[in-house]
This record gives sequence, C-alpha cells and structure tokens, in this order.
Amino acid sequence: MSKVMRPAWASIDLPALAHNLRAIRGFAGNNRVLAILKANAYGHGLTRIAQALTDIDAIGVARLDEALQLRNAGVTKPIVLLEGFFSADQIPVLAASNIEPVVHSTLQLQQLAEVANLTDCIKVWLKVDTGMHRLGLEPKDVSACYQRLCELAQVQGKPILMSHFACADEPNHSKNTSQITMFAQLHSDLSAAHGEVVTSLSNSAALLSNMAPQFDWVRPGLSLYGISPFANECGEQHGLKAVMTLQASIISVRKVAAGETVGYGAAWQPKADTNIGIVAIGYGDGYPRHAPEGTPVHINGRCFPLVGRVAMDMLTVDLGADLEVELGDTAQLWGKDLPVETVAKAVGTIPYELLCNVARRVQLDYVE
Repeated sequence: MSKVMRPAWASIDLPALAHNLRAIRGFAGNNRVLAILKANAYGHGLTRIAQALTDIDAIGVARLDEALQLRNAGVTKPIVLLEGFFSADQIPVLAASNIEPVVHSTLQLQQLAEVANLTDCIKVWLKVDTGMHRLGLEPKDVSACYQRLCELAQVQGKPILMSHFACADEPNHSKNTSQITMFAQLHSDLSAAHGEVVTSLSNSAALLSNMAPQFDWVRPGLSLYGISPFANECGEQHGLKAVMTLQASIISVRKVAAGETVGYGAAWQPKADTNIGIVAIGYGDGYPRHAPEGTPVHINGRCFPLVGRVAMDMLTVDLGADLEVELGDTAQLWGKDLPVETVAKAVGTIPYELLCNVARRVQLDYVE
C-alpha cells in the first residue's frame, strides 16, 4: 500500500504546551504569568494556543489586530498590548475590548490624557528603559508619569511597572545586574510614594536562570513552546518539551551518479554514487533558503544532510548509498527528534526566527 504524501505541515502538541506551562509555573513560584503569544504565537497559531492556555493570568501580543483576533474568537483573558497603541484613535478600541496597553512614551501619555468619552477606563502597563534603549520612559521621567497615570480618569487603578532585559540570554552579563538594580530602585521609590506597585521584568531567559524572582509578573515566550533561550542549550535541559514538529513527505527518491549535479545552480555534486530524497518543503513554507549543506533533516530515526539549494517548495537530502528511506516517508525539519535549537545553530540564526517564519500555507495539526 502506498503511503499518503503531504506537503509541509506542523504538528502542534498541546499536551507538551500544558507541560511547559506547568514547568514555568514551577520556576515562577507565586508570580503571575503573562504568556507571550505575539507573531502568531511564535508560529504555533495564535487563537488555538490562546484557547489551550487556560491556566495563565494574561496574554501578551504586539499588535492591536492580534488582540482583536483573540477577542473575536471569544478569548476573555486579559490581553496586554506590548507595543502599546500607535495612535490616539486606537484608545477607544482598547477600552471597548478590554485590552491593556503598555505606555512607553510621554506622547502616549499625552494622547491617553486627551481622549474623551471612553466606554470604560483602561488598565495600563508603564514601561521604563533600564538599559536596553529600545522602548520605555527615561528613568528620570517615571515618577511623574506614574503619578499622572494614577490621576487620570481614563486609567483603571495603578499602572504595572515593567522593563525588558537586553542580555537575559547571557545570565552572567553585567548588564543584567545594572538593569535589575535600576528597576529595583525605581520600584522602591514608587512604592514609597504610592504604596504597593506591581512589577514585571522576567522573560523566559530571566525566568529559567532565576535572575529576578522578586518581581510580580513573568513573561514567558520561547519557553512556553519548549525551547531554550540560551545558546548551545535545548529546552529539554530545562524540563521543557517541543510543541511544534515541522514535517513534510519525501515525494521523490532517486539515484544520482558521482559527478552529476543536483538542484538550482548545479550547486552540489556527490563524490560517489548516492541516493537523494526530495522533501516537500521549501522557503515558501518558511524553511530558511540560506540553510547550508549539511543542515540536519531527521528521517526514520536518523539525520541526513541537506544538499543543494533550498527551493521555494522543495529541498534535497543526501540519503547515501545504502538506501533506508522510501517514497512517502516523513522528514522532520525540527521538533521532537531534532531540536529547533540544533537547526538554528546549523543555519546561523536563532530559534525565534525559524518558528516565526513558518508560512501560513503550512497546515497546523493540533494534537490534543
């Protein structure tokens, strides 16, 4: 009986997701969890992942359309808009949909103060730049802006104070210490003036390395999906399980003689007679076009090297002279048997990029 062949698909293991959240809860202790689901939940499917994460305290996304997609799908958890609103006309939409923006500039504060006739007041997060120099208020402006937000009728309760690490994936970097020290001082100063101030600083790397356990909210992203944020490590070393397994069928197996060429540009020649397998996935599916020769592809319990150039819909692997792969077998590009961290290192990138680049045409199969 012939095997059923498929173009690229990704199996999304929801029990593994639940396992990772339990592990994160173990690292976080009593801290609340803001699950980061931006960029289509790192390629895993925004809505379905949000629906599966029942034991979280809030969801973080980057863009308003992501937040509205979740609300339209019936997701009722608090949603935090990590880049905040881009213009004043978005503020009434946030209020109507119960979406919590991050305020990271004095311009946003001014726009919020000037908006009128909101259906409801808005819960806000206040971001301070402690050294990353990307988004966030200057530390000298935090006290006045916090006070102003507390006074605004448009704002619900006290803001949540947050910042972002520049070097959390290098736990021993001196920048981490300086950022923690600055953030702790700001927290102390605000608490002295306003009473309890709720805070958030730790992303996945800070959480797994236990750099800043004293703050209230943790913001796991990569670790939720079973992946390590640290170079030369895999999620399994932290008790995590890969959620995504990216796969495609072998749609052709053929012999190639020594000296013949394979693929675009005649870029690869075998030194000896061999067999090649054509896998139904390419850069049109989000697999990196620049993946070099030798990048591992897992088939039938072992890894085979990618050869030739990655095409839009296909790539080629060298199966060797002793053929152990058949037409219709499944190739794993990364996942349970081949960590995405390993592939990212071979390609010269980071796991985030590989996951987020998975194309919409790749079918997501959710395993309950």
